[in-house]
Amino acid sequence: MTDFAKARLLALVVPSALMLGALGSQYIGGLHPCEMCYWQRWPHDAAIVLALFAFGTRVSKASHVLVALAALAIMVSGGIGVFHAGVEYGWWEGITTCSTTAAGVSLEDIMRAPVVRCDVPQWTLLGISLAGYNAIISLGAGVVILGLLRRAGRVV
Repeated sequence: MTDFAKARLLALVVPSALMLGALGSQYIGGLHPCEMCYWQRWPHDAAIVLALFAFGTRVSKASHVLVALAALAIMVSGGIGVFHAGVEYGWWEGITTCSTTAAGVSLEDIMRAPVVRCDVPQWTLLGISLAGYNAIISLGAGVVILGLLRRAGRVV
């Protein structure tokens, strides 16, 4: 497998796996996301779309650019994860009220909606929150993808 093929595959697999993990922890594990959790998901969604387009185009400069953009989107999610983890650990204050959206518009729906704070991690492993793991995995994967693209001799 070429370095470009590895980069393209990672650009699709990493954000897909992280999104599956996020959705699984939400819908199966009962961990409701806060506002900043949602912010971390958007770049992963963009990375998945960019990587799919890279698979849908012939291998060219354009496909290399799509993979590089996917890597940057993954790293943006990682950067948001760093910020979110810092808020959770009390290193700095968040920029949002960090409330959840209600399922409907009635007061009853609003009162039933879970209140999720961005400054309190719902789950940790070895002292690292989900936002922290997203930061580590996303930034690391982005660097690996860009490194593979560089070795392939394109874009970076």
